[in-house]
Amino acid sequence: MLSKEEKDFLIYWEANRLNNKRFLRQFSIGLPIGVFLVAAVFVNILSGWYKKADMIIRSNSSILVTILVALVGIAIFLTIFSSRYKWEQNEQRYLELKEKEKREESLQ
Repeated sequence: MLSKEEKDFLIYWEANRLNNKRFLRQFSIGLPIGVFLVAAVFVNILSGWYKKADMIIRSNSSILVTILVALVGIAIFLTIFSSRYKWEQNEQRYLELKEKEKREESLQ
């Protein structure tokens, strides 16, 4: 028998599964993770704790642009990957609960 939490999840996911699959919705869900990681790396780069790397960045400014492009790419990848992973987890749980519900109905 399905618990109340499982039934609530089934109702929620049936209503929202297609809305949560949209690209912009996924992008907005995973964005904080990507931005946080990029901000942490950028602060680490600008802090100057590693003197040799700091000298290289200051001597060649195009490296900073390359690093910024790489950080934006990492943020976008993490945003899309984390949101799609979360959607897949919810979809898997939904399918498992539907199968469990179907088995229980066939036993009765």
